[in-house]
Amino acid sequence: QIPVLQTNNGPGLSGLMTIAAHLVKQAKKEQLLGSTAEEKAVVQQWLEYRVTRVNGGSSKEDTRTVLKDLNMHLEDKVYLAGNIFTLADILMYYGLHHIMVDLTVQEKEKYLNVSRWFNHIQHYPGVRQHLSDVIFIKNRLYTNAH
Repeated sequence: QIPVLQTNNGPGLSGLMTIAAHLVKQAKKEQLLGSTAEEKAVVQQWLEYRVTRVNGGSSKEDTRTVLKDLNMHLEDKVYLAGNIFTLADILMYYGLHHIMVDLTVQEKEKYLNVSRWFNHIQHYPGVRQHLSDVIFIKNRLYTNAH
């Protein structure tokens, strides 16, 4: 199911990324697409990942792979494109919300970097909108100490 945006002037736009990029430009928030050529490429890469892997994946195995990929990528980053909040963070948040809601406390701990990032994004002003708040406990259940 491909989203379509009907504009007042001209033909409608189709595709999540096309519509999202158009709305970002309409709102004059181009910084959400990245500032440098490298940031723009990284944002584009994650937007593509969102459409092909997150939307395309349906099995438990696909979900685990996505969470594992993200967890590794976010190991040393605050946001998907490094240190700046972008459209990639917003759309990935919306794509993962239904998955994060269903994770157990142990699974959230297993994907600690994803959990940290997700919790940060859901509290970013204006992002969460109508979606439920996903709860993350503050204390780790298990430590590495024996």
